This record gives sequence, C-alpha cells and structure tokens, in this order.
Amino acid sequence: MNINADLYSLSDVVSKLPNASILGANQSKAEADGFSYWMAEPIKMFEFCAGQTRPLEKLQMILNQKKMHLDSRFRGNDKGLPRGIFTGGWVGWFSYDLGRYIEPSAFTTSQIAEDDLSLPLIRLCFYDRLIAFDHSKSEFWLLALRLENDAEEPDEKIAGLEDLLKKAQNVTVTPQAGRVDYIEFSKLRCNMSREYYLSSFDRIKRHIYDGDVYQINFSQRFECEYKVRPIDLFHWQNRYNPSPYSAYIDAGPYQIVSTSPEMFITINNRTISTKPIKGTRRRIEDLSPSASRTNTENYQQLLASEKEKAELNMIIDLERNDIARICIPGTRKVIQPRTIETYSTVFHTVATVEGTLRDDVDFCDILKAVFPGGSITGAPKIRAMQIINETEPTTRGIYTGSIGYIGIDGSVCLNIAIRTIIITSKTAYVQTGGGIVADSEPQAEWNETLVKARALIAGIQAVQSRKNL
Repeated sequence: MNINADLYSLSDVVSKLPNASILGANQSKAEADGFSYWMAEPIKMFEFCAGQTRPLEKLQMILNQKKMHLDSRFRGNDKGLPRGIFTGGWVGWFSYDLGRYIEPSAFTTSQIAEDDLSLPLIRLCFYDRLIAFDHSKSEFWLLALRLENDAEEPDEKIAGLEDLLKKAQNVTVTPQAGRVDYIEFSKLRCNMSREYYLSSFDRIKRHIYDGDVYQINFSQRFECEYKVRPIDLFHWQNRYNPSPYSAYIDAGPYQIVSTSPEMFITINNRTISTKPIKGTRRRIEDLSPSASRTNTENYQQLLASEKEKAELNMIIDLERNDIARICIPGTRKVIQPRTIETYSTVFHTVATVEGTLRDDVDFCDILKAVFPGGSITGAPKIRAMQIINETEPTTRGIYTGSIGYIGIDGSVCLNIAIRTIIITSKTAYVQTGGGIVADSEPQAEWNETLVKARALIAGIQAVQSRKNL
C-alpha cells in the first residue's frame, strides 16, 4: 500500500493507543531485517514477575495456544507477502534477570543487586493486526489475522489500520536537535561512584588472573528526571541515533525506548542466527576535517586492536557452543566474520553465527540454550553471570535482556537490549557497560561506558529542553 505517511508521524499516532509497540521506525532497519512494525491494543497479554514459578513452561503454553503454519502463498513468492515479514503474534521483552530461572547457579546467595524497579521478567502482548513498512520498496503492509471466535472480521481490522495511516498524514513530527558531544555526566545520578567502579574493575581483573573467567561485561546505570512524552525521546533517537533493532514499548506505568544496534537471535524457516557485538570506538557525526581525522583514527584503531579481536573471538566461540545445543550437528557456521559497522556515535565490531534448528526444538528450548546473550555476560557464561550479580549494585532488568517479536508462524527477531532507556515515575534510566579482559585498562573501560551512554543522555536532554510539547 502506497500512502504518504511519515514514519515519525505514524509512531506518534500509534503511541497514543493502549499498550503500543513499535519495532524499528527508522531507515537503518533497511540494513537489518528490512521491516518496521506498529501495533497497539493487544488482544492478550502475558506477564511473568519475580517470585512466580515455572516461567518457561507457562510461556511455552501460551505460545502453543496461538500457532499457525503458513502455506506457500505466504512465504514470500510474487503473489504473497514479502519474505521475512512479521505477520502477527507476540511482542515484548525478556528481562536479563529471567536468567535466574534458566541458569539458577548463576544467581548465588552472595548476590548484592537490588531490584529497585520491579519490572516484569517477561512481558508479551499478542497483536492480531499491525502495520508493517517494507524499507526496500517504501511500501506499507496492513496485516490482520483471522482467529477463532473473532469479534471482528479481518476487513474490519484492516479498516482500522487504514484510519491510523490517514491520521498520520495530518501529523507533523520534528525531533528537537541536541548536542551529543556535550554531556555533563556529573549532573546525573548513578548506581555507583567512580571509586566503586574502579574497585570493582580491580576485583574483576583478579577473577580473570585467577582463571575464573576470560571476560566480564560490567555495567553502570545513570538516571535523571524525565517529564515529557516518552515517544518524543523515541523520535529523537530514531532521527539522531538510528539503530537497526530499535523499539518503543508502552507498558502503562513504564515505557521502553531502545536504540539497540545488536541482534540477539532471528529465526526464519528453522534457521537461527545470532550477531554479537564486541569492540567499540567513539564516532563523531560531524563534517569538519578534525572530526573526520578522529573518526578515521578510531576506525583504524578498532580494526587493528588485538584485544578487541580476542574479545569478539571469545564470544563467537561461546555463541557457537550455545546454538550447538539446539542445532543439527554440522550446521553451525560463522557466516559473517569480524566486520566493523558504523553508527551515529560509535563504531562496533560484529560477527554472525548461524545454524539449523533440530525439529524437536521449541522456543523455550532455544531460550534455555542461549539466553542471556554471551556478548553481555562474558565467558564462561555462568561464572561471568555470578560475578556480575555479586558486583553490580542493582539488577539489570530489561537492560541486556531482549526485545522483539515471536511470530505465530515460528519466526523470531529479538535484540540485545543495550542502548535502552527505561522511563518510569518521571525518571529515565540509562545503563551501559563493556567487556573487561586481562589487558583492559580501567580508564578506557570507564570512558567506553560514557561513549555508549552519550547519545541516549543527549536525547533525554534535548527533548526536555524543547518548550510547549
């Protein structure tokens, strides 16, 4: 469907509906799975909270209730839907702390982290209708499912989606500009002091020297007042910090704005892929000669860094081992070797690992095998998680968990929830970290967390500086 609706305007319109979920909505999606999605008013919701029991069994039960098998007309031929498009199903998040139920030994009695935000460990909404945008063809698709005992016919659902697109044509969104290079971190609250960070760094290095682990991903969390619309922050990030696995979720008392560049897993036709990120350098989005020189130097430094190569290789091996637990023997392979990807404020090194799932594997088997992602724990994973839980003062929650969709056709696309902002009780929370290995330097690691947080904080400051929102 060719309609002159702006992606920002559509996001604005959909965000006003109950339990809205938006995946993508920026042009960087063209370089990932190629589609953005807008949904609201789910017909079913599943939440699992800390203190409850048997999350994966309950999750698999609700996934099994709504399944379908698409025939050849809907697998991407010329007369059907585009290949790889999400056709409806569950959208939401899995908290990092769900790992307590997957790897109980990783959460020891010596854990010091406080769960001060108390967000659900799983929150999924089932959407029977959605708007999709095909970035390769600049076309909108309106998708609706016919379900048993439906109160509405698919044509009625489609008509409602058309109304949203028409409303979006009358809405103008102009994200407020902001300075990414000037952030006063001293004015932000943090869940640890610099002294605490440095002493924890030393403690982690001792674990590495003692042979407990090879790498630990250690993070800190910033917070500040936030009093404007969360969707305005999503607009800003999509304009000035676009990322291929971005997401916006309105969960009532809290909203999630994710600008994640990292894909956790995608599943299509029983092929599973994971794309870990390891290695970061600052990038300046500026046309000046000095910025260009700095960017070139940082790019070349990242490309040549033996430390960063070793970090990524460790995580590639970890991910290969994880997916081997659920894949047909002999199908695992690295389909994309170490590559540098360029984003608005950073350079990242990535690689892609792929395999073919066994026929007897369901979604919860996959979670048990690979969650949480190794790129944000360290290696070996269980011991790394133990040290994280004994060192970080607050639980991670959604940060380094996953956000995305689980389709009723078995397709999956989940990000690693890095570069993700949690908004609740008029407060915005931003958490960033980095991998620590034997030759890591404390100041460099500290600086890396600030580089990663910079664009997120800049967006928060920019949208709150704008008057008459």
